[in-house]
Amino acid sequence: MPQPTVRSPLRRRRVLAALAGGIAAAAGAGLFLSHAAATKSPDKGAPEVVAPTANATFDYQIGGAYTPPAGVEAVSRDRGARPAEGLYNVCYVNAFQAQPDALDRWEDDDPDLLLRDADGDPVMDEDWGEALLDTSTPGKRARLAKIVGDWVDGCAKSGFQAVEPDNLDSYERSGGLLTRADNAAFAKLLADRAHAAGLAIGQKNTTDLLGQGKEIGFDFAVAEECGRYDECADYASAYDDRVFVVEYTAGDFEEACSSVGAKVSVVRRDLGVVPAGRPGHVFRAC
Repeated sequence: MPQPTVRSPLRRRRVLAALAGGIAAAAGAGLFLSHAAATKSPDKGAPEVVAPTANATFDYQIGGAYTPPAGVEAVSRDRGARPAEGLYNVCYVNAFQAQPDALDRWEDDDPDLLLRDADGDPVMDEDWGEALLDTSTPGKRARLAKIVGDWVDGCAKSGFQAVEPDNLDSYERSGGLLTRADNAAFAKLLADRAHAAGLAIGQKNTTDLLGQGKEIGFDFAVAEECGRYDECADYASAYDDRVFVVEYTAGDFEEACSSVGAKVSVVRRDLGVVPAGRPGHVFRAC
């Protein structure tokens, strides 16, 4: 299904603020098999990868961790947060763009891994003030995979069961300097790294890549605003209903619940995805 020509300002894709706290202990087993309890694959010697259960009640907590509401079985949290004990935990990683507060580090340590325009300036995602990472060559993809891959390994060590690498669609904001194939190739490197660490990996948005998702190595999807764009059934079909749908308005939430809510996890969150107890917090599930 074609993407909208203008990116929605509601398209919530990343953490608004850095989260405090260090690396935490592994999550407990609870309803789902925890990373710590995962068995080694007999043929590859790698930890077993456990994909999320279809239609598991989900909470999207990338803006700040809090005690999940009763009945929630899976959460997504920033890689700097502690996993939720006893639940299926998805680790948010901004993999294709640089967080604003990390731009100086990229400029100091790996300036050539920032995508640059003809004037040598970083190409920016203006909506979020983030510089795009340069996935245009095999060499740069390999170096990026080492950096981001270390974050993925950190997710596994913290006790997450899965990872969602954000901004898979950065090529759409690159002014033609990146291609869909560039980002698909980088995503494949991240999928291999995640699986080697025992993590499932989710496709974040980007219906243009649904047809390549299994080839890349994605195990499930996190789809924002698919109710708004009538895309939810496409994700559900591609990933056997292993989809976490996130909507930000009442109308879009009702649309998603109506179309796929009987078989796919759908949650409504506030655009700021603020923790419970703070002004503006919204949480609803079908």
